[in-house]
Amino acid sequence: MINGLWTDKVSLVLQKGLDAAGERQRIMAHNIANVNTPLYKRKEVRFEEELRQALLASSRLPLATTHPRHLGARPSLQDVSHEVKTDLQSSMRADGNNVDIEREMAMLAANQLNYNALIQLLSSRQASLRYVIHEGRR
Repeated sequence: MINGLWTDKVSLVLQKGLDAAGERQRIMAHNIANVNTPLYKRKEVRFEEELRQALLASSRLPLATTHPRHLGARPSLQDVSHEVKTDLQSSMRADGNNVDIEREMAMLAANQLNYNALIQLLSSRQASLRYVIHEGRR
């Protein structure tokens, strides 16, 4: 049962969100570093839609399937992960590069705020658990 304290639904979502935000930071830094590289195509991290589907699926009655590839199978929260996609559709410049530095910098700042919020939530959650474990005595 003590294992359930650290692997509950909220902690799992926070952990996966932090993983995705960290990877997103790395990918955006890579995009910015390649702003002047001819033919470079920007990359992005996709995570939120898969997380949303898994959270919606966990609130519904599960379908009985006998094979993971059957229709109706929904992703479980434990299986949710981020993925890196390359934007091959757009081109910002004549050399084929599609990195918009202003957009990347704005997204970098938004991602930093998101990461800090997730860290703060996880930290306060663990502080609450620590308080309960020590019966409120400090």
